[in-house]
Amino acid sequence: MSLPVPLAPEVLLPYREQLRCNFPQLDQVFPDLMAEAQTLLSAAGIKDYLDGASLICRIGRGFEPVLVYLEELPHVAAALGEQTLGLVSQTVWKMSRSPNGKAILPFLQSIAEASRRLGSAELLGRYIDLILDFMERTTGSIHGFHTTIPSPGLPDLLERVPYLLGQLTCQGLSNWIEYGLRHYSDHPDRQRDYFGLQSTDSRAVLQRERHGTLFIDNERRLDLYLRALWCERRPFVPYSDAFDELRKPLPYFDALGVRIPDCYDDRDGVAGIDRYRALLAHVAAHLRWSGSLVADNLSPFQRLAVETFEDCRVETLALREYPGLRRLLLALHPRPVEDACDPEHESCIRHRLAMFSRAVLDPDHGYRNPDLLDFVARFHAELAAGQSSTQAMAGLAVSYIARTRRAQDLSSKVWFTDTQVDYRDDNRHLWRYIEQGDEEESYEEPKQRSADESAALPPRHYPEWDYQSRTYRPDWVSLYEGLHPAGDPARIDALLAKHRMLAKRLKQILDLLKPQQYVRLRYQEEGSELDLDVAIRSLIDLRGGATPDPRINMSHRHDGRDIAVMLLLDLSQSLNQVPDGCTQSILELSQEAVALLAWAIDHLGDEFAIAGFSSNTRHEVRYQHIKGYSEGWDEQVKARLAAMQAGYSTRMGAAMRHAAHYLEARQAEKKLLLILTDGQPHDIDVQDERLLIEDTHRAVQELDQRGIYTYCINLDAQADQYVRDCFGNRFTVIDRVERLPERLPQLFMALTK
Repeated sequence: MSLPVPLAPEVLLPYREQLRCNFPQLDQVFPDLMAEAQTLLSAAGIKDYLDGASLICRIGRGFEPVLVYLEELPHVAAALGEQTLGLVSQTVWKMSRSPNGKAILPFLQSIAEASRRLGSAELLGRYIDLILDFMERTTGSIHGFHTTIPSPGLPDLLERVPYLLGQLTCQGLSNWIEYGLRHYSDHPDRQRDYFGLQSTDSRAVLQRERHGTLFIDNERRLDLYLRALWCERRPFVPYSDAFDELRKPLPYFDALGVRIPDCYDDRDGVAGIDRYRALLAHVAAHLRWSGSLVADNLSPFQRLAVETFEDCRVETLALREYPGLRRLLLALHPRPVEDACDPEHESCIRHRLAMFSRAVLDPDHGYRNPDLLDFVARFHAELAAGQSSTQAMAGLAVSYIARTRRAQDLSSKVWFTDTQVDYRDDNRHLWRYIEQGDEEESYEEPKQRSADESAALPPRHYPEWDYQSRTYRPDWVSLYEGLHPAGDPARIDALLAKHRMLAKRLKQILDLLKPQQYVRLRYQEEGSELDLDVAIRSLIDLRGGATPDPRINMSHRHDGRDIAVMLLLDLSQSLNQVPDGCTQSILELSQEAVALLAWAIDHLGDEFAIAGFSSNTRHEVRYQHIKGYSEGWDEQVKARLAAMQAGYSTRMGAAMRHAAHYLEARQAEKKLLLILTDGQPHDIDVQDERLLIEDTHRAVQELDQRGIYTYCINLDAQADQYVRDCFGNRFTVIDRVERLPERLPQLFMALTK
């Protein structure tokens, strides 16, 4: 594009007089600004442009807002229409009439990028309305009349707008902002964290509003993929690229786990979940076959080459095991054009290495460079005899750099186009350093994870209901499940022996409830056998001239109890208390009651499972399996029940949702979730006691919709104040806790008749 032609002084003077602004710096840039504006705007547009700049000059915020307006707005008006000139200047004026003067410059600096992302004057107007509404709702007042406290989150929001509009539509941005306003409008620090993209909640809602494949939704699938195909167990540590736009973070792995992007969009015909699989296949190949090298004696260019050659080696070995990966890797690997980089004027080292990588992966690469072809042949020859090694690749890579070195390789003008293979990690695991710097010596080595921690299941994330805004907080609770430790099963046998008289009475009731194996169904036209009484009667009718009854067969049906039960136990700290008039803690009484109930359910033959839960804030809800549906009432289950311990708090809603995840999968006509607790839902990170009560009630409603009947047995004498709000009419309060071993089996039998 040709440069704007400078304006003659006699043409420039009227424009300068029209711009009522006396900053001395303006005279130095005004001729160039007006020359550009005249090529982009009409005469009426230039008038609006100068009037808008004059208005911004009068707000008293210095020269920089005026300069940004004069530089950016002609391009915005040329792209979206000249009506945007007045729209932006009037918006700045409104902001200047409020305590939010510091937000004016970020607003003007973001307007050009916002206009490019939105693409129309209508959407730009909606965006500006959104910003003004946000400003009005978050600007505070001491006395309730005049706004005096600036919006705490507005500057952070405006600074993140270019990134947000790159991830969200205008409607998605509106939804994201609305969520933050509902939850954090009265808390300045949390508001700044949310709109500055620093809080977990902010990122979760952002991911909910954006398109793509979310890691959080596929964590278990990817964990199983890594274990099943590569026999690797590594925890995942997701990261977001929202916080470092200049230097995009890359995947990598270390002793703490695999760093993995929190979202992948579909690209080049490859689904986001397949991009995750390509990344994990590459990481697993490094874990299996890569060694480490000393980095101190290699230059940055040499290290870059070694990393590329080693990436190619491990991918080649991976393709030997799983040839189907080739199609996926070829689709994701860039295809550099051979002559795209000019080695006389640019640093082409990345370009040459990307071509080598593509040539190794793609037999039909079509490159003609003799050095490239020679080293591709040497690479394949090196791997023809076996797996080769990282050390051998280092020697080959250093030779390639020496052979292809150019004078411009040291230039700061580096060619990056089609050189980034984004499913590969950053290869930090390849290098070890002998000479440590001051930074390395200042910190301790990272603490190694124990074998139990690395083998643990990844967390499940559940939403939580916010009754004030009547919306779910997405992925709010992290639930960790595991198998309960075992103790001494003889303790449970001793408890059953202690209550042998009660067990004898229960057995008499259970024998009445226990189903018969078969029930006859008579008078069937088709059946498994002949009903002789009806058949003889029909024969007599036939001989006597009457119409015989054709229903002369009978069949049988199984009269079993088609029910699946989940017994969910509250294992919070309060169970360690000893009630008045008792010599045992609530936990010990619960063990006795659950042991009797499990014995009774096993005697009936019903399908049942037992689990316990506790919580330590929303980040750690513990769910422990005591008995699974496929397990019998055996010594292992008794050992886990004997080892029950109480601790932490009671975040009930998440535990119920997770229990329903298993109960819903059972093939039964009736599904019962039986909850045994001694208090109301509570956690240490929740100030509003109604919040978890309402979330539990919401969980009950969700389970109803999924065909699961929920019933609560509460041991708190004061439970009438809250239990009805949680469970409606589906509860029983046992005031005398010492009677729990007797009442619990009786209640179960009453519920399942």
